[in-house]
Amino acid sequence: MTTRITSEQLRGIFPALATPVTADGQIDTQAVRALLDHLQGSGISGTVPLGGTGEYGALSRTERPRMVAAVREHQSADLPVLAGVLDPGYHDAIASGQALADAGADALMVLTPYYTTPSQQGIRDYFLRYADASPLPVVIYEIPYRTRISIAPEVLHELSRHENIIGMKACNTDMYHFLKVVKGVDASFAVLSGEDTIFPAQMLCGAQGGIIVTANLLPKTWTRMYALLTSGQTQEALALHQELIGLLDLAFAETNPGPMKSVWDLVGVQAPHLLAPLVDCNPELSARLRQVLTAQLQAEHALA
Repeated sequence: MTTRITSEQLRGIFPALATPVTADGQIDTQAVRALLDHLQGSGISGTVPLGGTGEYGALSRTERPRMVAAVREHQSADLPVLAGVLDPGYHDAIASGQALADAGADALMVLTPYYTTPSQQGIRDYFLRYADASPLPVVIYEIPYRTRISIAPEVLHELSRHENIIGMKACNTDMYHFLKVVKGVDASFAVLSGEDTIFPAQMLCGAQGGIIVTANLLPKTWTRMYALLTSGQTQEALALHQELIGLLDLAFAETNPGPMKSVWDLVGVQAPHLLAPLVDCNPELSARLRQVLTAQLQAEHALA
């Protein structure tokens, strides 16, 4: 019997998985296995396939469930799979959520509805309606620099009290907004940092963990940072994050996950292909990232 994931399990580091694909845009299951082999045993708390890093909008509808199924098959059973649902409208989002639930997801990370530019009342009603109908627990995904939509803190406070809404991925880089959110959410609701660049700050201000892009490459570094922050070793955590700034600048210098996929081979994942409209990373940028990542991987090996 399947046990439903709760907010208590939304603690720690959840890599925001990039999607390994073949040259014709199909899920590369062998590369998915290699990625999970790299991640498992590093202390991660679960994974998040099919977010923006996972190129959700560029994947075909048939390939999205295949990615979740591949992750669920090869990932440890005790680690939850939080699958992204990035459709702009309710009916498609519900259909996608059901397909991903059938493929083995444990929770759904549901993006704020976009393009139509809804009111705060519309956002509230959308998530309440979605949570009522969802086959799985819901994690709200707020990323206003992609969607142009922020969720008012008071709306998040209300949504956090719904029994089927267990948390959120917070990618709003306005720290005052973040402080107002964590001040009023229900105790049963987990706020996860969605920003590699400000993860320590969000943790210190109330996040319970993070959905982290570059944890695809350096999972032990990120789980070490989380452990330092939760044990009160703040200065050590901040110093570790400072060491990553050069890598973060390069990893996000072009649209994610382009730069990261160009150096995936350094961690044993042979899957450099991107989906349209993304194009291959600039070779000079990739070469610089490769050099920096090589040094970071050597440092990470020392953590073992």
